[in-house]
Amino acid sequence: MDKIVPPKRNKWSAIGFLALLLLAAGAAFWYLQPTGIEVALGETRTGRVERGLFRDEVVVRASAEPRESVILDSIESGRVEEIMVRDGALVEKGQLLFRLSNTQRHIELLARQAEHAQQISNLQNLRVAEEASRTDHQRRRSDIDYALDQAQKQYSRQEQLAARGFLSAAAMQEAADRVQQQKRALREEIASAATDAEVRKHALQQMDTAIRGLEAGLKLISGTVEALAVRAPNAGRLTGFQLQVGQTVTTGEHIGRIDDPEQFKLSAQIDEYYLSRVAVGRPAGVHVGDQTYPAEIRIVYPQVKEGRFLVELAFTGQKPAALSPGQSLDTEIRLSEPAQALILPNGPYINETGGAWVFVISKDGRNAERREITTGRRNNNQVEVRSGLAAGEQVLISSYAPFLKATHLRLTQ
Repeated sequence: MDKIVPPKRNKWSAIGFLALLLLAAGAAFWYLQPTGIEVALGETRTGRVERGLFRDEVVVRASAEPRESVILDSIESGRVEEIMVRDGALVEKGQLLFRLSNTQRHIELLARQAEHAQQISNLQNLRVAEEASRTDHQRRRSDIDYALDQAQKQYSRQEQLAARGFLSAAAMQEAADRVQQQKRALREEIASAATDAEVRKHALQQMDTAIRGLEAGLKLISGTVEALAVRAPNAGRLTGFQLQVGQTVTTGEHIGRIDDPEQFKLSAQIDEYYLSRVAVGRPAGVHVGDQTYPAEIRIVYPQVKEGRFLVELAFTGQKPAALSPGQSLDTEIRLSEPAQALILPNGPYINETGGAWVFVISKDGRNAERREITTGRRNNNQVEVRSGLAAGEQVLISSYAPFLKATHLRLTQ
């Protein structure tokens, strides 16, 4: 009778199955391993987290500027005829700097002078006429007074004759009429003299006002002509002065400035990160050569432009012997007293991450993991770490720009 024979196992099938299993295990192992962007360690900078003295200060480049300057703008237009000084010269107050020529201004001055002289002549003629009129009224007043006196005397004599019956009533009436006539003539002369005097007084006042206006205009024109000879309004060093003989200057044109050669202020641009911590009165140290000079912040301009704001500083003690406008000086602005803290070296990464996270290098130096941290104060060299890191840990402190979105880095030698 036939028997069922079981099929023999193929040893090659078993080997294939085992190989497939090993391959799957290897793939799973590889998948579970950390992956990330490969970064050459030699192309990066690293820093160690340490506990030490945090210097709460910011170092900036400050520019020396004159504390007081007088701007020179041309008051008048004209052609440069003569130059007495050169750029960079020390000048005294009132010293002649240069001279302009302007024919139109001289013509205007001559016209105003002629008009002023004419009005003066008219005023003198008016005063002569006033005196002649006053003399004429006085003469007529004297004649009328005399005639009135004679009429009154005549009336008195006739009155005595009439009382004796030697003169008629009609003759007495005529004498009385003559007296009244002279009185009316006297009143009219007095009124006429007063009216004439009032009219002439008003005319003199108007003429005097007109002359004062002409004198003011003449003074103004004279001032513009005098302004063609430009003088230094203040003592100091002349800068930005580049005029040439024959050059035409327009009204309001900037031609230079005069700086105080001894008193200087410092202007510095500071990162906006420090805006809330920089205040008026903060002490600073200005390095000039091998010496440090004390200074303090005098003005803070809170307007932020391109991520920076402006401050002005002034020396508070000994000043440098010689400074030049525009000279750059290293300046340390102290924000608070030094204190112990957990410190991380500063670097480009701090601005790219906002101090919210860093890449921490593993102990074997092969990987770097992204880690959330909390930072505090900063200066040019140090960052205060408040949480997330421990002393002794290594951190990448170079730019994170190529791998800002990565969470894991593989470091190669």
